[in-house]
Amino acid sequence: MGLEGKEVMQSSAGWVPVYTDDTKSLGVMSLAFLLPSNEDAVVWRGPKKNAMIKQLLGDVVWGSVDYLIIDTPPGTSDEQISTIEQLRSEGANINGALIVTTPQKVSVTDVRKEISFCHKLQVKVIGVIENMSGFVCPCCEEVTNIFSKGGGEALAEEKDLPFLGCIPLDPRVAQGEDAGVSVIAAHPNSPAVKAVLDITQYVISHSSKSEGQ
Repeated sequence: MGLEGKEVMQSSAGWVPVYTDDTKSLGVMSLAFLLPSNEDAVVWRGPKKNAMIKQLLGDVVWGSVDYLIIDTPPGTSDEQISTIEQLRSEGANINGALIVTTPQKVSVTDVRKEISFCHKLQVKVIGVIENMSGFVCPCCEEVTNIFSKGGGEALAEEKDLPFLGCIPLDPRVAQGEDAGVSVIAAHPNSPAVKAVLDITQYVISHSSKSEGQ
């Protein structure tokens, strides 16, 4: 997103998120903004990590937002539990979780536990996404399955969950992110971009229905 090296500003109301542009339509908050260097490791035990999660959710001046998207690390650890508990204590309406896996069996096995985790914490699973599903040639935009394919779709079918689609690897996406350039605007015909837009539309539709219930 081109935000490397940005710093979080402090206001009387709390931390101000880092915005991607002057329109302030997309705000980002990350622990990386608070570290002296992007090479610094965060070596914290549970209580300190949980305290930081509460700060990132409760002490940031998000203002009025349409969507708050939280990218959590893989696994079923304290971070996810603390995030869900803090959101609920703030009175937030958790629309659900997006489960992302790669096609390989080892990833699907780990993600299967994530689904069970969500059920136990009564967080609805919106659907399953298969990431890194094929490789997009930057010249002709043909997709080649350099890894296996279908693991995410099979998992969704097994767990009776919506399968939201496959997102192939496109080197232009990574390049655009590093440069802070909108890949959607620069490469609208990319299969990866089309997949992301379709999934986004589904999530928006799902969220609208959830709010109306």
